[in-house]
Amino acid sequence: MLNHTASRFLFIALFLAVSLPLLPAQNLQTMPDMHWRMIGPFRGGRTRAAAGVADQPNVFYIGQVDGGVWKSNDSGRTWRPIFDHEDTQSIGAIAVAPSNDNIIYVASGEGLHRPDLSVGDGMYRSDDAGKTWTHIGLRQSEQIPAIAVDPENPNVLFAAVLGHPYGPNSERGIFKSTDGGKT
Repeated sequence: MLNHTASRFLFIALFLAVSLPLLPAQNLQTMPDMHWRMIGPFRGGRTRAAAGVADQPNVFYIGQVDGGVWKSNDSGRTWRPIFDHEDTQSIGAIAVAPSNDNIIYVASGEGLHRPDLSVGDGMYRSDDAGKTWTHIGLRQSEQIPAIAVDPENPNVLFAAVLGHPYGPNSERGIFKSTDGGKT
């Protein structure tokens, strides 16, 4: 006795086996206008962070737990990697400064305690909408799941740091910078 899914599969297979030979040959040719295109990040998996740009509703950033940061300029139709040259690809949070959308902060380390978690190496900042990045500290933090940027001053930010996931760590707690991450 076949279950419902197997019965449906068998029906479709039989239908195609009987119907395809009856179709004219020109209907079975490949379509010349079809082209492969990249429609999103290649790596499947967990996306941990997402941010949009308020005055550019078509621009989005996503951060994957071990796949880096990706940017879309067309409302998510296509994506391109913008963080590939950095020392970590584990992303915990992304924040676009509300008062200057060229300033982006990325916190590394996914911050989700799981058996297969991915740790990071601190905070990064871009002053050119993700074209270049500067490491700005908290290198031993390993897990930063949240950051917040002051809505009026892009150099004032907070980072929620979990630290080492399985032991003591001096870089753990809430950290504040008033100089864009220099200190």
